[in-house]
Amino acid sequence: MPKTLGLVGCGAFGEFMLRHVTPYFRTRVHDPYRDLGPITAVYDVEAVDLAAAAACDVVVPAVPVQKLATVVEALVPHLAPGALVVDVCSVKLKPYRILERLLPASVDFVCTHPLFGPQSGRDGIAGLKVAICPGRGGREECVARFLEERLRLRVVRTDPERHDRELAYVQGLTHLIAKIMVEIEPRDVLQTTRTWELLMQSVELVRYDSDELFLAIESENPFVGEAKGRFFDTARALEARLAAAAEARRNGGAG
Repeated sequence: MPKTLGLVGCGAFGEFMLRHVTPYFRTRVHDPYRDLGPITAVYDVEAVDLAAAAACDVVVPAVPVQKLATVVEALVPHLAPGALVVDVCSVKLKPYRILERLLPASVDFVCTHPLFGPQSGRDGIAGLKVAICPGRGGREECVARFLEERLRLRVVRTDPERHDRELAYVQGLTHLIAKIMVEIEPRDVLQTTRTWELLMQSVELVRYDSDELFLAIESENPFVGEAKGRFFDTARALEARLAAAAEARRNGGAG
């Protein structure tokens, strides 16, 4: 029989996961904030209480990193020895430390970050990337093989610090720019360039991300502050160059 998987949290990403994992696991879902009736009908999963979800062989807390510690504390009394907890948060240092500190020694964990979401994976996830960081128990290669061989994902093996340093730019800056573009986006633009169209395609991939995800990316990664500092310093320096060039033209015209 296939192993059981307990999904705790069925938001946008949690529901997106179900489409891909249910062929391989008997899946139980817990989410106290959502009516799971339609979910059970569509994905043939079982809606259960927290204890039943935590008793599965594999437990995935698909919750924002801001809530992870609270959820893990609630899971701990119900986790079976030998269980595997897999987080899917968008940052990795904080989840790693939470799982290492709160989970009993009898429970293994692996940290992952799917580098895609419901929008970028809406046409299929084969070939998309997922980051994996070793946790406790040495089972990261087992997880990696499942993701590579069953889900056809491209696994990036890394560690929590390197992940967060790289994602400070890869996500921290791109999501910030996308949020700014959503706010200032002009309407009914007919005269577009290919560059503009590509930019707006990237904006569409994150336009409907939750505020919790955006705040996690921008606030929970310890290296985002440095990345944003370099970005805004560079923007100010470029603006100063443009202002100086404009002033030089004005002075040249006056002469």
